[in-house]
Amino acid sequence: MIYYKTEPEIELMRESALLVSKTLTHIASILKPGITTLALDKVIGEFIFDHKAEPTFLNYKGYPFNSCISVNDVVVHGFPGKNELREGDIISVDIGVYKNGFHGDHAYTFAIGDPGEDVMKLIKVTKEALYKGIEKAVAGNRMGDVAWAIQEHTEKKHGYGVVRELVGHGLGRSLHEDPQVPNYGKRGTGTVLREGLVLAIEPMINMGKKEVYTEDDGWTVRTADGKPSVHCEHDVCVRKGKADILSDYSIIQAAEAANANLLVGTPA
Repeated sequence: MIYYKTEPEIELMRESALLVSKTLTHIASILKPGITTLALDKVIGEFIFDHKAEPTFLNYKGYPFNSCISVNDVVVHGFPGKNELREGDIISVDIGVYKNGFHGDHAYTFAIGDPGEDVMKLIKVTKEALYKGIEKAVAGNRMGDVAWAIQEHTEKKHGYGVVRELVGHGLGRSLHEDPQVPNYGKRGTGTVLREGLVLAIEPMINMGKKEVYTEDDGWTVRTADGKPSVHCEHDVCVRKGKADILSDYSIIQAAEAANANLLVGTPA
């Protein structure tokens, strides 16, 4: 069942989405070689609680951490751990918050030091694809239009692998609502998009092949060929003419640019 949000509900969702953005901004300011992902997860939990909200992911279907932190060939759902981040690592930080009865949920991929030109291009193209998908998230279009825009830019144009097993989703009072938002598909197919539908659009793009596998922990998803993967995600409300992005990458990117330990891979 698809739930369409009222204007007051959309504004409450914007608060939740922006708290995720602010949390990611704080992480962008402290990322450096030598820090552990477990330490980052602790900071994330404290930041969310300090802002009178709850970490959505903690204990969600048994998930034991505040965030998902996925390094290099981990696509999504990476467990924070005690291994230290190193120069050349890329890190997807995926965060959810629950505030005022609604969830915010989005992700950003950072580069510590220089992971190489090929990996920086993957980050840039994945971000570009996210916005190309968002451009199609307008009333009257179909879900296939969003999916096709992402696939066309990443797989067709650049030859990257688009993960099939994992998709974006509707967002609201529940973390995962209908409809699903795949990153591949055909134009003119799928659910008709209507005003008030809030989506988490999240390209998961592999440097190599599209195939992935899940580790024995039941959560961590890795690329089958061991090549890097990039994950970016925005919370978006469908509107007439132009989508309304509820989350905010600009503050994350400002903190990223100010941190000498990070290499910025933003689209032009």
